[in-house]
Amino acid sequence: MSIKKKLSVFFTLLVLCILLANNTLHYIRSKNRLIEFNKKEITLVTEEIAYEVENSKNSASYMENRMAQELRTASIAIQDSLPADYHDVSNDQLKRLAKKLMISHITLLAPAGDDIIGVKSSDPKEINMSTKEWGYWYTSFRQLLSQQPVTTKKGLALPHFWSGPIEVASSNPNHIDKWGYYYDGSTNYIINPYFRDRHVLDFEKRFGPTNVMDRFTENLEGVLELTVFNPKNFGKRNQNVYLNGNKYIKIKDQPIWYGTYTYRNTKRDEKFIQKALETGKSQSYLAEINHKKVLKTLVPIKEKNSPAYVIGVVYDYGLIEKELQQELIKHLLLSLPFIFIVLIVSFVFSTSITRPIKHIMEHVNQIAKGNFGKVLNVRRKDELGGLVANINHLSHFLKTYVDDLKKSQEESEYHAYHDFLTGLPNRRYFKEELNRRLIESKEKSIRHVAVLFMDIDRFKDINDTLGHSKGDQLIQLIANRIKECLPSANSFLTRQGGDEFVILFSDFTPEEVEETAEKIIAYVQQPCYIDNDEVFVSISSGLSFYPEHSTNLDTLITYADVAMYASKRQGGSKVSIYHDSLNKKQAEKVHIETRLRKAIQKGDIDVYYQPKIEAKRNVITGVEALVRWNDAELGFVSPEAFIPIAEEAGLIQYLWEVVMKKACSQVSEWNKVSDEKMTLAVNFSPRQFQDPVVLVNEIKHFLSLHRFDPAWFEMEITESTLLMNAEETIKTLHLLKKYGISISIDDFGTGYSSLSYLKKLPIDCLKIDRSFIQDIQEDYSNSEIAQAIISLSQSLKLQVIAEGVEEEYQKAFLMKNGCDHMQGYLFSKPLAAKDFEAAFLNS
Repeated sequence: MSIKKKLSVFFTLLVLCILLANNTLHYIRSKNRLIEFNKKEITLVTEEIAYEVENSKNSASYMENRMAQELRTASIAIQDSLPADYHDVSNDQLKRLAKKLMISHITLLAPAGDDIIGVKSSDPKEINMSTKEWGYWYTSFRQLLSQQPVTTKKGLALPHFWSGPIEVASSNPNHIDKWGYYYDGSTNYIINPYFRDRHVLDFEKRFGPTNVMDRFTENLEGVLELTVFNPKNFGKRNQNVYLNGNKYIKIKDQPIWYGTYTYRNTKRDEKFIQKALETGKSQSYLAEINHKKVLKTLVPIKEKNSPAYVIGVVYDYGLIEKELQQELIKHLLLSLPFIFIVLIVSFVFSTSITRPIKHIMEHVNQIAKGNFGKVLNVRRKDELGGLVANINHLSHFLKTYVDDLKKSQEESEYHAYHDFLTGLPNRRYFKEELNRRLIESKEKSIRHVAVLFMDIDRFKDINDTLGHSKGDQLIQLIANRIKECLPSANSFLTRQGGDEFVILFSDFTPEEVEETAEKIIAYVQQPCYIDNDEVFVSISSGLSFYPEHSTNLDTLITYADVAMYASKRQGGSKVSIYHDSLNKKQAEKVHIETRLRKAIQKGDIDVYYQPKIEAKRNVITGVEALVRWNDAELGFVSPEAFIPIAEEAGLIQYLWEVVMKKACSQVSEWNKVSDEKMTLAVNFSPRQFQDPVVLVNEIKHFLSLHRFDPAWFEMEITESTLLMNAEETIKTLHLLKKYGISISIDDFGTGYSSLSYLKKLPIDCLKIDRSFIQDIQEDYSNSEIAQAIISLSQSLKLQVIAEGVEEEYQKAFLMKNGCDHMQGYLFSKPLAAKDFEAAFLNS
């Protein structure tokens, strides 16, 4: 820049800085005023919504009772209109009667064995519907049939009648119903009229907070969305209910109670919701959601005698920015005349100073622009003439230098953007191409941009075996195979380095990209011939998509890399698509896996023993061996945390071997000196049943090695084990049973296996899961499931053990119902070997 321009710019900038400082202060003051106004506006909105929510709760209870009374009246009318025997009633008759009485549907329920089922109904989905698993609903039906008063506290109980609370219909979760049940002994069926959808939800639409929330979002400028969150379940795993072959979420467990949630930011919203509840103060943050910059405010509401909830307000932050921009532009426009005057004065002043050297500077500018070789003719012998001669010499030198430099730069640029071994574009070229395509995607509305990250499985082993020269040949061969599988247009293959390749796809659907990835994987798996060596390799792949997963260039690459490592952890030779949980859990899993490997190598894995008690005699009949890990860095690591990682990383077999070695040896020694021998129970992973022959041989090996009688050994498996390779698993269990080993189903009642397996499998014992025992109250309420499992075990002539016994009244209940074998903290927590001896064997 010339001196003339510098002087002009200097004075202009000085004035500009003063004006900008003034405008900045004004901008900050305006911004603070607007934000404060926004906070007051949000407070008024949330107070109004909170009032409507509480008002809706109070009114809902009254309206539910009114609907229940209407259903009882309808029930009596139905009874008068129908025969006393449901066999004489037709479904069409019920449809006509429901229409006449202005109710949604009528169902007739009747006993069937130990169940109560829908025998006739105007709703086809209710026919043959079982109610045995309905909990307090089923109990209420039994009380009605026994002509006893219904004792459940939920719903409304009247003479010969009970109305269940408004809930999602388990027979058809697409509907919300309000049911009534009537039985006075004059029929052989329970009369079940109910309202559905419109009848039930009409009150909410008329009197609930939704109308107020809609009015705010429609009429209050800037308010984009209002949501009432259920903080107990929002962001958590859905608390699904599984009944009658359907899956649904109960109304009270739904994560969002009122309003919409289109501006989704689940992970961050969950964190701020919990913080709002903990502090009792509103929490706000700025974010770009749905391509709009918004201000999210989360306001906690805590009322007496009702669950707390959080109101979310999404405000269009663009309105605030727009108003601030208008203010700023107005002040800047007012500043322009002052800047223009300063610019003219400084220009006139600088011109008078810089004119003598103008021609020399023009020549230098030409050189600076790359116009070399020209000669400036100035006939002067003073310092200015010498300066011109030097400039002419510099111009000639630069022309020669630039010509040589251009040639070498062309070569350098090629190598800077391409891989030397394969000739493919490299990591740098890939990033620029990805950035270009992302911009193109936004401008041209291209459907998808996908990043496919590929890595050769166990390439280091191949490289170490064949040597680096043949390893390079293999890389070239794999690169060519990948190129052959790619579409001719809109795909871009690069080598990132080592054995990693990344492919960029534009304007393909996710299904098309995944299909191409699988095609590459299959082609790469074909034999590779390098000189005289036949090599078999596989390749793991990870996919990420723009804009679904991220709009950031580096993040897309990272996500594809994370998904690729997920493929490797699952055995390799497959393609995985990125999802959010991979990224968060990856770092934790890798760290735990690394520490666990070191603990196994160093022998830092411990075995604890929890006694099994026969309550009648108050004696120990056996112990359960439990793996424990106390890490020097992580501290005590829960088995629930490291066992799944061990299974995924292929370390579960090593942990099992540690438990078998230590436990068989220890319990064998205890039994030598004990008056009454103890059984040893060891847990088995479903993964161990993938090779049944190996598993049987290993068990026999450990028992033989430690001279442990199979009759005193118990195998504990979970119900999920029965779902994996069922036929092979059953064969394995029969072999072990024949060998003399006892087999127990652990955590019974929490899995999804069919009860028909209990007849097919050589099961000796069922272990009632601790959750069912801990549900039992001091008055023996919530004991139905435990009692059912005990009865099932007795009918199948199986032993039953209760886990997690912590209270004396739980022990008394179990003994009263015929379950004498127990374990839990009431008797002892799991103990190290020396602590177990001190507590039970040295007395």
